[in-house]
Amino acid sequence: MKTYPAMSPFPVSENVARMQSSATLAAAQAAEALRASGVNVCDYGAGEPDFDTPENIKQAAAEAMRAGRTKYTAAGGVREIHRAIIDFYRRDFGAEYQPGEVMVTAGGKQAIFNAVVTLINPGDEVLIPKPYWVTFPEVVVFAGGKPVCIETEETEFLLTAEQVEQAITPKTKLLILNSPSNPSGRVLPPAEFRRIMELAAERGIYIISDECYLRFVYPPGEVFSAASLPAELRARLCIAGSFSKTYAMTGWRIGYALAPADWTKAMLKVQGHSTSNANSIAQWAAVAALTGPQDSVATMLAEYTRRRAWLLQALKEIPGIKCSEPEGAFYAFPDVRGCLRGGIKTSADFSQRLLEEEHVVVTDGAGFGTEGFVRISYATSMEQIQEGVKRIKRFAEKITD
Repeated sequence: MKTYPAMSPFPVSENVARMQSSATLAAAQAAEALRASGVNVCDYGAGEPDFDTPENIKQAAAEAMRAGRTKYTAAGGVREIHRAIIDFYRRDFGAEYQPGEVMVTAGGKQAIFNAVVTLINPGDEVLIPKPYWVTFPEVVVFAGGKPVCIETEETEFLLTAEQVEQAITPKTKLLILNSPSNPSGRVLPPAEFRRIMELAAERGIYIISDECYLRFVYPPGEVFSAASLPAELRARLCIAGSFSKTYAMTGWRIGYALAPADWTKAMLKVQGHSTSNANSIAQWAAVAALTGPQDSVATMLAEYTRRRAWLLQALKEIPGIKCSEPEGAFYAFPDVRGCLRGGIKTSADFSQRLLEEEHVVVTDGAGFGTEGFVRISYATSMEQIQEGVKRIKRFAEKITD
């Protein structure tokens, strides 16, 4: 009988081998495994609203199906969603975009992926402030670039133009910004955002602004988009947007990119050979999201405001934990270094022991580039938040005695 060469281990490509697995997905898998075994889990891991998609959006999807809008669309989306996105940015931010500068993607993550891989060549450096969303450096690695992280703990996780300037080298090609931030919840002040954009323009550096949590800013803070800056500062800017958080549409997988026409054309080429168009039904649902009532956004923000206030106060009462106030998104990012004792040496140890002993899921800050911290999502019910904090406090008191 003829024999064939063994195929173990799988010969994974060098680009993929250099990538790290997603810390947020790992936390979600840990929570699901415990739930499947019948354990009562307090899950702070998911970056997903616990609200249902608004009814008008679901109705728009149903109508799209009944109307037969279930076929392929143009790779970058239907005209109606382009118009809805353009009108939204004009209405809310005074920004003018043309249809050739807009494309629809399968979630905000695909917009970021498209933007990075169309720009970065092997050896190009990409500036990424810490803490960062877990996907940013991995997409850069996949593209053959070099992630260069900017430490921001000394400025309480708020990036400054001075920090960016110090990190720039002749190889710097791109800066990735995320405000409101996942995982810290910090919001870049508009004046500082502009200073960073001006610096990038002077140095010929491109910028991706991940605005996934754009609408979730707590008073007295104000919603700000890089789109509101003058056109000359947007010449090298790509905005990555998403419907997932704002409209509780995580499973619909619908996002978008706004960028100069040449960059958009390149991104469409990549998307045309990967996923092609985003889900056709979700596109029509997204049109309804942008053009319909916005009450649901205000309702979610009000509830997140209530949860945030309770959680921050409760965390202050836990020994060994410190937490600054997030101005946006729906995450707290507490410092747990005061709990690193009794065999617990890292935030990964802290997270694992908390999971094993109290069945509370948090995400290790090392996955976001910041050892000694954990991410807590309060996009869950107040009952879950309160029960989880009770368990965390019990755990912290035990290890800090």
